Amino acid sequence: MQRSPLHEAHVALGARMVPFAGWEMPVQYTGIVEEHKAVRERVGIFDISHMGQLLFEGPGAEAFLNRAFTNNVSSLEPGHGQYSLMLNAQGGVIDDLIVYRLSQREYFVVVNASMIAVDEAHLRSLNWGEDVEFANISAVTGGVAVQGPKSREVFKKVFGPDAPYPERNTISLSVTEEGILYLCGTGYTGEEGFEFFAPAVTFGGWFEKLVAAAREVGGQPCGLGARDSLRLEMGYPLNGNDLAPDKTPLEAGLGFFVDLTKETFTGQDVLLEQKARGLGTKLTGFRMTSAGPPPRPHYSVWHEGTQVGEVCSGGLAPSLGQGIGMAYLPANLSKPGTALEIEIRGKRYPAETVKKPFYRTEKQS
Repeated sequence: MQRSPLHEAHVALGARMVPFAGWEMPVQYTGIVEEHKAVRERVGIFDISHMGQLLFEGPGAEAFLNRAFTNNVSSLEPGHGQYSLMLNAQGGVIDDLIVYRLSQREYFVVVNASMIAVDEAHLRSLNWGEDVEFANISAVTGGVAVQGPKSREVFKKVFGPDAPYPERNTISLSVTEEGILYLCGTGYTGEEGFEFFAPAVTFGGWFEKLVAAAREVGGQPCGLGARDSLRLEMGYPLNGNDLAPDKTPLEAGLGFFVDLTKETFTGQDVLLEQKARGLGTKLTGFRMTSAGPPPRPHYSVWHEGTQVGEVCSGGLAPSLGQGIGMAYLPANLSKPGTALEIEIRGKRYPAETVKKPFYRTEKQS
C-alpha cells in the first residue's frame, strides 16, 4: 500500500485512513457532511498526491497527444488546460484526465491514481516516436486541491498578495529552490479553486501552510468522502464507476470533450459510427423521490417492472438532503421526469430522472 507524502500529517490531524486505488488515504477528518459543507460555504484542502503526473516534451508532442486523447490539444494556448479522455480501440474510456500546455512543445498531464501504470503502458503502445520525450513524475510529486469560495483568500495568504491566482483552466509554473511548483486553476467539486503540485520531499511544509490559511477563513482539511459527494452533486463522472472500457464518452454525456473533426485519434471511428447510428444508452442522472436509504453503486434500476440498468455512482447529496445517482439507461428513458425505481436491500424506492448537474453553484445559477 502506497502512502502520500502527507500521511503523517493526516494521522496527526486525526484523519480516518482507508485503502484507495492502492494508496492509504484520508476518507474523512471530522465527518463527510461537515467537510462537504465547508467546501460549498468556505474552503477545503484535499490531498491529491495519489494522482499521476506525466510530462511530454518535443516537436512531436502535440501531434502525439492529439492521437492519444479525444480533445484537441492544438486549441490550447501555452498556460491553459483542458479536460480530455484516453480511449481504447473500441472507443471505451481507459481514463479521464487534464492536459495542460506549458509551452509550444511541453505538456503536463494529470491522470487518475488507479490508472497510472495502465495509462503509461497504453501510451507507450501507441509508439510516440523519437521526437517525443516522456517522464512519469508521479512517484516524486505531491499534490493538493484547494476548493471553495474562499480559495482565493487561502492562495493569497500562502503565496503572497501579489501572486497571480490561477484562473479557471490555466496553469502557471514557479521555479524555486524547492523545485518546480505547478499551480493549476482546476478542481472536481464545482467550486472555485486551484490544484497545486510540487516535489514530494517539500510537500509537508506546503500542506501545513495551506491548512493553517484555510483555518483562518473557516476552512479545514477534507477527505475522499467529501470529494466524492461534491463531484457527484455536480454530475461529474468517476472513472471505474461511471467511466469504463466498455462505455464511450458519448454514452457518458462527455461529447463536449471529444473533437470528432480531428485528423485521427484512438477510438474515433467507433465514435463516428455511434454518433451516426444513435446512442443505445446514456449515463442519466436520477434523484430519489421519497424518504429511504441513499442509492449505492450496483443497485438495480427498474422501470415499469423491468430492470433497465444499475447504479454507477450514488449516495446522499448533503447540499440537497436527498439521494442521487447516475446510471446507464436506455436512451428513451433518459428524458427528465421519467419514473424509475431503485432496489435497495430487497425493496424498491421511487425515483425520477433529472438533468445534471444535481446541484448548481451560485456562479452557475
